[in-house]
Amino acid sequence: MESRIARVFLLLSKKIRGILESIKFQESIFALPFAYLGMVLAAGGFPGWSVVIWITVCMVFARALGMSVNRIVDRHIDALNPRTFARHLPSGSLMPLDLVAFSLFAATVFVIGAYQLNLLATILAPVAIAYLILYPFTKRFTWGSSFFLGCALGIAPSAAWIGVLGKISWEPILLSAAVTFWATSFDILYHIQDRDFYIRQGLFSVSQKFGVRFSFGMAAILDVLAVACLILLGWYVELSYHYFVGCILASAFLVYKYFIVRPSKMQKLSLAFYRINAYVSTVMFGATLIAVLSS
Repeated sequence: MESRIARVFLLLSKKIRGILESIKFQESIFALPFAYLGMVLAAGGFPGWSVVIWITVCMVFARALGMSVNRIVDRHIDALNPRTFARHLPSGSLMPLDLVAFSLFAATVFVIGAYQLNLLATILAPVAIAYLILYPFTKRFTWGSSFFLGCALGIAPSAAWIGVLGKISWEPILLSAAVTFWATSFDILYHIQDRDFYIRQGLFSVSQKFGVRFSFGMAAILDVLAVACLILLGWYVELSYHYFVGCILASAFLVYKYFIVRPSKMQKLSLAFYRINAYVSTVMFGATLIAVLSS
């Protein structure tokens, strides 16, 4: 009996570990700083541990839901792509039902977290879920799929603002616009590595439609717009100079990205996609927190 329980426990542990690896659960931390930024601005400081915990739960499990649905929807495409064929679903180390069950779990936890915050958050939770389920299909019919991804991430600051105050206003909209531009920019660059595969499979992306150099130009314009929105937000809210120092540092990281990743130099794309983006979001949250607490 004990050995059977141990085998079940080991199997379940292996499944959970595989699911978390499949959706890159550890990278949830990269998506949190901009949500916390919206939270801190809404509260004018620390909103209390209960709000922080439930906003964190919502953000982590919303991202987990989006990633798991993406893996399910794209499993046949991933099996054909030389870059992704070893992922858990194509390789058979996980079954689609595993991620379906996890998706339902993540959606349930997300809704519970929204309910713990306020009425508006609860009402909007199903809308967010529907959007996260829609996004993975967009690459099948529009080259603007990266913009859909950008919007999915851009929701975070406004969602956190709603989680604190139960209403929306211009401040989080400016911040969400900044995050949308920033996230769309890096997603455009990220999908360059699959351009040839997309062309062969009849899938859509900016680079597939317009080419690599155009993609870099569009990504740079979006980064400029993102910084402009951040600066406008700081001016509108009348934040201290600490916030604008953060804008300068974030801009420097974005500029550095174009030194290490170019149309003829794509080897360090993963570094630009993960590490630099983490620096940008963390710097902006830290600068905003200091600016709010010092005012």
